Amino acid sequence: MKKTVIWIGTVIGAAAVMSLVFDAMRTTDAPKTISVVGECLTSAPKDKTAITLRVAALAQNAADSMRDATAQMADIVNYLKTQPVEIQTKQFNSYEKSEWNRELQKSEILGIETTIAVEVSADNTTTIENLLAKFAGQKNVFSEDLRMYTSAKVLKPIMEECMSLAVENARTRANALAAGDSKTAGKMLAVSYGTNTAYNPQPAYNLMRSKVAMATSANADVAAGTIVAKDTDVSVTVNAIFEIK
Repeated sequence: MKKTVIWIGTVIGAAAVMSLVFDAMRTTDAPKTISVVGECLTSAPKDKTAITLRVAALAQNAADSMRDATAQMADIVNYLKTQPVEIQTKQFNSYEKSEWNRELQKSEILGIETTIAVEVSADNTTTIENLLAKFAGQKNVFSEDLRMYTSAKVLKPIMEECMSLAVENARTRANALAAGDSKTAGKMLAVSYGTNTAYNPQPAYNLMRSKVAMATSANADVAAGTIVAKDTDVSVTVNAIFEIK
């Protein structure tokens, strides 16, 4: 019995020693790493100008309301197809419209209103300005959400280059930190990233310059009716882990 206990104790002791040895080996083999953040800030030109054209038709029943709205929007779309623009349906709603009667102090149903909206975009700001002028004052037609933006085609290569610069920035920071121990950053072991684009929307009264303002402006670069907007701000942040060697 005593020999058995001694034998079991010896086995357990040997296993514990081997476990410590393997843990030490794993600790020794684990690479030394450093975690840093890299950043890139740039901008992208806004190459697209867009506007939303909305038709609203009110009738006593849904069928007439939808018919009137659809017919008027069809005329608008047929005209837009002759222009150098891209068209995308944005909204189609039909609902009961009511308003508050102050004299009777109650809500009154006016009928069924159908709204159809399309987004119209163009490469040339003049094209959108001409559309604004054409549809201004037309019954049941509303121009909304005038804006400039950067298309995916233009944004993609700028974003990719900025991401590469952010990784380079992360490596530069890692080398600077490792230099304190006379080390350098080796291969990148892990990375994650985040992107952000800020379009800096401007109020409508800042987007359109009137002819009167142009005539009195001392700035020769401001043309009549020109839409102005700041470039899109682009930022990329990467979180990288480098091996230290």
